[in-house]
Amino acid sequence: MSREHVLQKVRSALGRSEGQAPPPIPPPLMHPPEMHTDVRIDKFCAALEALNGKTHRATSPGAARAYVETALAGRDAVASNAPFLKDCGITNLPRVASGITDRLELRELCATRGVGISSADYALADTGTLVMLSSNEEARMISLLPPCHIAVVSRERILSSLDELFTILPLPADRSSSMVLITGPSRTADIEQFLVRGVHGPGEIHVVIV
Repeated sequence: MSREHVLQKVRSALGRSEGQAPPPIPPPLMHPPEMHTDVRIDKFCAALEALNGKTHRATSPGAARAYVETALAGRDAVASNAPFLKDCGITNLPRVASGITDRLELRELCATRGVGISSADYALADTGTLVMLSSNEEARMISLLPPCHIAVVSRERILSSLDELFTILPLPADRSSSMVLITGPSRTADIEQFLVRGVHGPGEIHVVIV
């Protein structure tokens, strides 16, 4: 069966003739559910904890800072340049390197420090997912290289679902060269179907909702 014969059968099934331009793509039909912020937070925490992630609801920026200091447990950390971390006072914590702009220096720190601290552009309630848009403020390696990742997120950044994300951000490539979705600690079952955590990224993840 020739290639042209196959293509002609496809055209016929679509009701088109050879050379005819395809119709425009219809707009996406996304209907994000209406959901109160407290309900979003409850769903996000339940989804992430089901994947062995840890969550904490901080009543103030100072409470978020206190939790992060406890979660570090004496480990050295590197923090992103996200303004929200600075607002919470996290970049001033002892043993936390911050304000790093040199890529080689940042890579060395991420490869040798026990904890990476970031904020997040958004979080998805239905799956417990962090949405990270790579930028000068949020370098990807901070959330991917250290064995522990702590994300500090404003409650206003929690969306209901992926549908709502693409409703407010239909073209992520216009804002960033990379959008990473992080759902719980890194895990894989590639080898003999045994689940192993921390192979392709952090095996420990904390999300602090402020």
